[in-house]
Formats: sequence, C-alpha cells, structure tokens
Amino acid sequence: MTEKLTFPDGFLWGGATAANQCEGAYDADGRGLANVDVVPIGEDRLAIITGKKKMFNFEEGYFYPAKEAIDMYHRFKGGHCPLW
Repeated sequence: MTEKLTFPDGFLWGGATAANQCEGAYDADGRGLANVDVVPIGEDRLAIITGKKKMFNFEEGYFYPAKEAIDMYHRFKGGHCPLW
C-alpha cells in the first residue's frame, strides 16, 4: 500500500547548526583555541567533554572535527567573516 504523504499548507522548513560546526579558522586573526576545538572524535571524547581527561592542545592520533569544520571563516564571501 502506497500512501502519499504531504506537508500541511504553510509548513515551514527549518534548520540549525552550531558555530563550531561552521567556523574553522581556530588559528586565524588571533582567535585561539576554544574548548570545543580540542574535543576529538573517538573513545576519549566523553572523558574530555566532562573534564575527566584534560586536553589543552591538539594531540597526535586524534581527529578534531571543529579544527577545520566547514571553514566558513575563510570561505564566506571570499576571505573572512566580516563579523570578526
């Protein structure tokens, strides 16, 4: 049985993202590291987020998704984010 599903009239789509998913540029224009920059993917992630393991810089062997992110800082309007 195939039923056609539709959205009601006036339905609005929405979306959201976190700044660390977009920014990148952790070392550009004096920004410096934020705590979210040094949260890696992997087994130590929760320990670092909760403070059980301290990480104050990038360490070899980890992947840090916020380090580069989608790098909106360098890609937005051809150079840098005008808000910074």
